[in-house]
Amino acid sequence: MASSRTLGTFRLPPLPTIREIIKLFRLQAVKQLSQNFLLDLRLTDKIVRKAGNLTNAYVYEVGPGPGGITRSILNAGVAELLVVEKDSRFIPGLQMLSDAAPGKLRIVHGDVLTFKIERAFPESLKRQWEDDPPNVHIIGNLPFSVSTPLIIKWLENVSQRNGPFAYGRTRMMLTFQKEVAERLTATTGSKQRSRLSIMAQYLCDVQHILTIPGQAFVPKPEVDSGVVHFTPLTRPRIEQPFKLVEKVVQNAFQFRRKYCHRGLGMLFPEARRLESTGKLLELADVDPTLRPTQLTVSHFKSLCDVYRKMCDEDPHLFAYNFREELRQKSKKDDDKQSCRL
Repeated sequence: MASSRTLGTFRLPPLPTIREIIKLFRLQAVKQLSQNFLLDLRLTDKIVRKAGNLTNAYVYEVGPGPGGITRSILNAGVAELLVVEKDSRFIPGLQMLSDAAPGKLRIVHGDVLTFKIERAFPESLKRQWEDDPPNVHIIGNLPFSVSTPLIIKWLENVSQRNGPFAYGRTRMMLTFQKEVAERLTATTGSKQRSRLSIMAQYLCDVQHILTIPGQAFVPKPEVDSGVVHFTPLTRPRIEQPFKLVEKVVQNAFQFRRKYCHRGLGMLFPEARRLESTGKLLELADVDPTLRPTQLTVSHFKSLCDVYRKMCDEDPHLFAYNFREELRQKSKKDDDKQSCRL
């Protein structure tokens, strides 16, 4: 293995620019995949610097595309960079980078939503959850179409300490549509406060560290982008199973302009909805006239703790889905109408 000094001072040799790579391999952003390319290496260098000191680090980059951020990561002196790219059109350009950085860049042609990262890096990198984060980083300029399902998947991984977080409290720095970045970091009472705010903030320290104007991308998207940094907390602010927290939070925010009791009521069957919702809010000490955006993470902790006890008392409660009850009710009404005819 090369010395730390060699790793820390590595620079890529002269290469075609990203714009030239795009022309050389006849690459075009696919609108249906919400692809947008960053061509300005000064900007990609700035983004990578925001991830912290990457000297000798192991980095997992998702959606590298033509390789703009990839170049900046390699120039940061990493020990190894693993990129996962679904679109085969980008592989030749990435291979050119790999040839220019022998032993540093590993390319996987695959889907980040299904790729198993937990065995990709050396076991020696693993740290106890309570320790400082491992020298493993996730960096990505995510296509807008995949960003929300991917961050929810990774947040569930954080809660279960598996996937990328089998190494410990792996840090992430990801690019989102600006509105999504604002939701992830929104404070209590903000109009951007949402399900994503709670799900991210109960598990991680979340910071919106940079806004990238739309004109920095090719093709130019209709909206700006936001770079968000995540550091998993040593102890989650809500200590309940991820799926339970997700269910409570989703229901609370489905009627975001109404009082919170309206959405939370959908956790319970219609026959006992009023009584059960009142019990939940009373035991959790939550004002039923608060709007969902006014609920703090502490409010959600209390709600989840009480809901968990109610589910323990009634084993069928957690499986209840109000939409399924509505569907069954609608079906019965249709059957009755058919009989009359």
